[in-house]
Amino acid sequence: MGFGPIPDIELSDGVRIPRLGLGVLRIDNDATADVVSDALAVGYRHIDTAAGYGNEQGVGDALVRNGFAHGQARKQVFITTKLRDSEQGYDSALQAFDRQLGYLQTDYVDMYMIHWPTPFDWRSTQTWKAFVQLRDAGKVRTLGVCNFLPEHLERLHDETGDWPTVNQIELHPTWQQREVVEFCRAHDIAVEAYSPMARGADLQAGGGLLEEIAQAHQVSVAQVILRWHIEHGIIIIPKSTHQSRQIENGSIFDFALSADEIAAIDALDGPTRAGHDPMTFSYS
Repeated sequence: MGFGPIPDIELSDGVRIPRLGLGVLRIDNDATADVVSDALAVGYRHIDTAAGYGNEQGVGDALVRNGFAHGQARKQVFITTKLRDSEQGYDSALQAFDRQLGYLQTDYVDMYMIHWPTPFDWRSTQTWKAFVQLRDAGKVRTLGVCNFLPEHLERLHDETGDWPTVNQIELHPTWQQREVVEFCRAHDIAVEAYSPMARGADLQAGGGLLEEIAQAHQVSVAQVILRWHIEHGIIIIPKSTHQSRQIENGSIFDFALSADEIAAIDALDGPTRAGHDPMTFSYS
């Protein structure tokens, strides 16, 4: 039961990250340990959580339960968490991280991220300085951001001299954010997609196109969409609370889409996001 090894990619700082991970947004803390344990059992080695999700304790419980919290086994799992927007700032970020690491019950985090840019209350510069201190102290391996638009990335760079290694954004066939993706690629920032199927809405996109492609490869529509992300070099963190679906989502590395199929899915791009606007939104 499960699937083979998940390929990884090297980030701009040399850290390697699996191209597929498990997202745990909107999973109750009490249920998270079982969901993450199921994912670890079938081959996932990349878990993405956040302070704002309220389930870091559940992720930590799963790491302990399955022997991945410490030592050599810990190196086999890539753990991402994110700072609460309300705790952005230098001192507050350092304090928040210590609390989060306690919930995760491990010695370090592989990637720590600013969750939203909050341009209306910009504190990313001071937050980033705290992040760099955490990285230099060995508590974090690599530093990323979420939902940053090019103007936010440029401002962060102008004020700190750094680019993040990863920008995690909403991205799926009907909301492709091509300008953001192109900017990130030009500055060696890896793109990571959350809501890679638009919370399920894109399973119905294309008026039969996706079903036709899926039938041609004898896979599901979900697998076609996730494979499309992989073909574009995107890191993906689909959420699933069911082990059978986790296996399905992970079984996308033994087929490839043709150039014509990729182009057809590219043509589904549209003007409507499934989530929130980074210019106006703050999460927790």
